Amino acid sequence: MLQPKTQPGKAQAIAASPIPSTPAGRRGKAPVLFGLLDCLLVDDAEFQFAGALTGEEVEAVWRWLERDVAPELVGVVTAAENPAIQFERSLPALLAAANAELGAAAIDPEAERRLKIRLGSQDIRNRLPAVLDALKCVPLLEKARAFGRLINTMADGAPLANALKSMAKYDSGLGAMLMMATVGEVAQPARLVVAAARSSAASSEEGLVRAGFAPVVEAVLAHAYQALGPMRQPAGTFADVDLICRAVERFHRNIRAVRANVGFDRRGRWGPMMAAMTRTASGLLEPRLREVIADINGALRKPREADRLDQDSVLAALNGLYLLAAVRSARDSLALNELCEETWNRSGQALEMNVGRSMDALREAPADPIALARVNAGIKMSEVRFGVEYGRILAEARDKITRRKAG
Repeated sequence: MLQPKTQPGKAQAIAASPIPSTPAGRRGKAPVLFGLLDCLLVDDAEFQFAGALTGEEVEAVWRWLERDVAPELVGVVTAAENPAIQFERSLPALLAAANAELGAAAIDPEAERRLKIRLGSQDIRNRLPAVLDALKCVPLLEKARAFGRLINTMADGAPLANALKSMAKYDSGLGAMLMMATVGEVAQPARLVVAAARSSAASSEEGLVRAGFAPVVEAVLAHAYQALGPMRQPAGTFADVDLICRAVERFHRNIRAVRANVGFDRRGRWGPMMAAMTRTASGLLEPRLREVIADINGALRKPREADRLDQDSVLAALNGLYLLAAVRSARDSLALNELCEETWNRSGQALEMNVGRSMDALREAPADPIALARVNAGIKMSEVRFGVEYGRILAEARDKITRRKAG
């Protein structure tokens, strides 16, 4: 990951942590199909990715199974002490019943019409085979995730290339789903794209598709798209900025993995897809960056009336600086270069000015707890913006002032 030289260790830790695989829109809700397909889910997608499903698709198929296909079987599942285990045990029977419905619809137009009505839309009907394929590979999904974790320990070269080739031997639908589950566990997705390009002796989109490695790139792009979910959180005190920072870093790693290693042409699909995702991510992050300077000034300026330190304002300023550092690290994958650099420079100027004023106020009133708290808040923000060493220098200056008071 590209890191600014002055970014502190804490911000790096936030950015490097993995983000949950569950779509942002489903956090806090009951898991779809007991969480068994979470590694394949994306938020309601602007694009259709090979191997990925949306929660809406899976929930619609589940309602169909529960209401119209096998209500007795589903009743046994939901009443079980461990529904996920019972669901896996019941899968063969559920799939057999679902396939019988599909078989009837294939030869009877009236049965096809009823099937579409029960599923809720033609779009869901079109995706029904993909959801049933996903259910077929439930027993393999955890193995695919374990394979992804194993890839993190593999050396580049023949072992990794052979592993990808072995997965490419699966039929296209199953292989794409297994790759989707695998990529979610891979720390550096660029290694997969590079290995696929070398194995196919082609770095173009057309060459990778022809060689059967399209599911690798599709899965990487799907996970980049999924990282947009946390960025959609409403701004405010309760926004999970740690999660947003991790999502920005994850988006960058996945987009860069494809953009740096795959050649595109105007007739391709992946280039326009990445351009659209970049515009979306940039549009979601831009308003947050525009608040950073105001948040710093609002947190560190002394009020004209009763002196107090607003902890919510301090938190907002710190969160803004962490996000700014994360965006600056990912700027090669975003369309925010000008705004990011301007905000980065202005945040430094704002901090120097405000921390200087806070230090002067502390010298005049070294026993004032609010003046000391304001200096401490400025030191924390400076650590994020300038680095831990700069914060240490400011802390030493603060300590000299407080020791002088004590003496």
